[in-house]
Amino acid sequence: MSKNLEKTYNPKEIETKLYERWCENKYFHAEVDRSKKPFTIVMPPPNITGKLHMGHALDNTLQDILIRYKRMQGYNALWIPGTDHAAISTEVKVTNQLKEEGIDKKELGREGFLKRTWEWKEEYGGTITQQLKKLGTSCDWDRERFTMDEGCSKAVEEVFIKLYEEGYIYKGSRIINWCPVCKTSLSDAEVEHEEQAGHFWHIKYPIVGTDRFLEIATTRPETMLGDTAIAVHPDDDRYKDIVGKNVLLPLVNKEIPIVADYYVDKEFGTGAVKITPAHDPNDFEVGKRHNLPEINIMNDDATINEHGGKYAGMDRYEARKAIVADLEEQGYLVKIEDHTHNVGTHDRCHTTVEPLIKQQWFVKMEELAKPAINALKAGELKFVPERFDKIYLHWLENIRDWCISRQIWWGHRIPAYYCDECGEFVVAREMPEVCPHCGCTHFTQDEDTLDTWFSSALWPFSTLGWPDSTEELDYFYPTDVLVTGYDIIFFWVIRMVFSAFAHTGKSPFHTVFIHGLVRDSQGRKMSKSLGNGIDPLEVIEQYGADALRMTLVTGNAPGNDMRFYDERVEANRNFANKVWNASRFILMNMEDKTITTPDLGELTPTDKWILSKVNTLAKDVTENMDKFELGIALQKVYDFIWDEFCDWYIELAKYRMYHADEDAKAANATLWTLKTVLANGLKLLHPFMPFVSEEIYSALVPEEESLMMSTWPQYKEEWNFAAEENVVEHMKEVIRGVRNVRAEMNVAPSRKAKAFIVCENETLRNGLEEIKISSAPLMNASEIVIQSDKEGVAEDAVSVVVTDAVVYLPLAELVDFEQEIERLKKEEAKLEKELARVNGMLGNEKFISKAPEAKINEEKAKLEKYTQMMEQVKERLAGLQK
Repeated sequence: MSKNLEKTYNPKEIETKLYERWCENKYFHAEVDRSKKPFTIVMPPPNITGKLHMGHALDNTLQDILIRYKRMQGYNALWIPGTDHAAISTEVKVTNQLKEEGIDKKELGREGFLKRTWEWKEEYGGTITQQLKKLGTSCDWDRERFTMDEGCSKAVEEVFIKLYEEGYIYKGSRIINWCPVCKTSLSDAEVEHEEQAGHFWHIKYPIVGTDRFLEIATTRPETMLGDTAIAVHPDDDRYKDIVGKNVLLPLVNKEIPIVADYYVDKEFGTGAVKITPAHDPNDFEVGKRHNLPEINIMNDDATINEHGGKYAGMDRYEARKAIVADLEEQGYLVKIEDHTHNVGTHDRCHTTVEPLIKQQWFVKMEELAKPAINALKAGELKFVPERFDKIYLHWLENIRDWCISRQIWWGHRIPAYYCDECGEFVVAREMPEVCPHCGCTHFTQDEDTLDTWFSSALWPFSTLGWPDSTEELDYFYPTDVLVTGYDIIFFWVIRMVFSAFAHTGKSPFHTVFIHGLVRDSQGRKMSKSLGNGIDPLEVIEQYGADALRMTLVTGNAPGNDMRFYDERVEANRNFANKVWNASRFILMNMEDKTITTPDLGELTPTDKWILSKVNTLAKDVTENMDKFELGIALQKVYDFIWDEFCDWYIELAKYRMYHADEDAKAANATLWTLKTVLANGLKLLHPFMPFVSEEIYSALVPEEESLMMSTWPQYKEEWNFAAEENVVEHMKEVIRGVRNVRAEMNVAPSRKAKAFIVCENETLRNGLEEIKISSAPLMNASEIVIQSDKEGVAEDAVSVVVTDAVVYLPLAELVDFEQEIERLKKEEAKLEKELARVNGMLGNEKFISKAPEAKINEEKAKLEKYTQMMEQVKERLAGLQK
């Protein structure tokens, strides 16, 4: 027995209620069940400092669509949620909070600060997960994880120790990204590149023992204090005679060598470059090849250190001004060119990042990267779309050692212990009791913490219990699909893949589904600085979660950016209303009726047509979903429900419903078809719009527990009604043709006319005969006559040519001749005045000589339009006055 829906669809009233019911009934929860095939997704963990933005909304909507789809297909679907400890951003948040209270974090000490940070995490860290629930995310909240929970922390420690013991982790000095404000190293993921206006300073470096000099261009003149060589290309004929000689380093007045290295681009600039191994990653590599000294000229706060001579103590930019002034005064400055270039800034504090040589902990990457490269080439891993293969491979094949240490307190502390006596360190799970080098019993743990990406790299397997051999790990791992944006392929995806191979021997997932960014309506990236961000929660509050989800998916192709328009959200809310109202109409007509499954012979061609349509839809949508063409799948469902089902089938079905007393079997067949097709349509819609589809389905099929636990529609061979589809599609073409003619002739909707369909094809004629009574109201026909020739059709009948048939409408029944002649004469008089006015203006030499060209063209266009209209009016009048 079905139940009625409320008169108006109100998302606010149903969304919270439904989500709570889903959670209470544990529909999102998955346990190990060997009788089912698992399907697993791990949520890219949002930062605990974060709030839901459109990127989160898109990413999690796509994941939710996939997990709901697979759950309905019968998979044991597990979606693991969780959050990331976001080391630097969380530390900044808590530090700022302490500052507001007048507390310096150093006064609290490490333990006191961490206590406050855990308190902050408990209070604010779950904000984004609560917001995700508003979106309808059907993840297993019972399995929610945190990158610093006990299990993940155990995995991080295990990996660090294992990689260290295998020789992959080492402590050494290399170039890293350094934030002078936060005073920590940064991963590439934490560095944003932005265009900044700068300069190229051209500087003369005199060649010792000659009157020649080399001209060098640099964007960072202050780093010349740390220059240890000038490099030229080995094949550059201009400089072959000076390789091995020295230049005098301006201002510093010391000699440095000229070396030949293939790193130099001899076509760029002068073909000679300054080498500063301690302040540039490429220079660092050149320095290693030529055994050059590494001179760091900066303190941690980006002031010049003792190696800077007279500039020591100056801020880097203050030093730059002083150095440029001195270069000019001493005759070393050749010229200054304006130059716009990409500059790395810290994504948290927006300070310009300084490449510095520092002693840090690193992971050797060359060997670890190989299985990740092979996985893609062997087809064990694939990207959707495939074009991201190149980015993935390019990064892995040119990989550098990974700096994993951070100079902050919040995070996983490095399990290395230093002997207080001899300074040697031991990597261990617990603090050693005795130093293996000198026998001392006092140790201090390394102050540094690990890069946040080090823990999130283990996410696909640490969340399932690794390093312990859990049943969940055995059953749900490897996971199936990773959904993420193209902006973190390098930083996260690659690290997960090589980490998984190193520690589990398997790829962490078989597919990486890449989506683009959500941009504003002008195509700009959403940002605080532009003030163009859109709060998903505000959109949900106004239009409902379903409308937002649909907007994020419609027209969205894998890997491509999308633009967000408010108008689309409103249109999608209107679609939800359309589905609601159509469903309400069906439910009202089902009320107090017992609907039984009809015999095949009791179904009309229109019933079979819509069943065949929804059957094909199920097959097509399933294929699209399996190819991750979610936008295409949704568009097909939308078009079917709005156009085929609501605008055509329901309208065609109304006649039989309204004449149920005359033919009870036909009415039952119609109601059964309406219910069956609506139920299947709602199932196909559910992954995209879970709330409205669930609410309607629970009213339509109250005997079932939940739509989200129902079975995904499968193609049925017995619902392949090609002949009936052909008939109804022909009738639809007839109806559209008649409607167009009536609109062109301004026929009032109340005026009905007989329609003659002349069709030579007997099979088609018989099919059209079966559905003519229910079709007549859709074309405002008083009657539809179907015949093989034109016998009985009036000579003045208006004809509409359609595929395999011609439709004739008697003119006398369409038009009141006297009234139409009077209307056309008024139109003729009006057009005569307009033509006289336009011709007068265009015939006026003063107007033509003085008026703007745009105004003249506008009047010429009007002349052409009014002339055409006058011809049509005269033609109509001539036809009516015969």
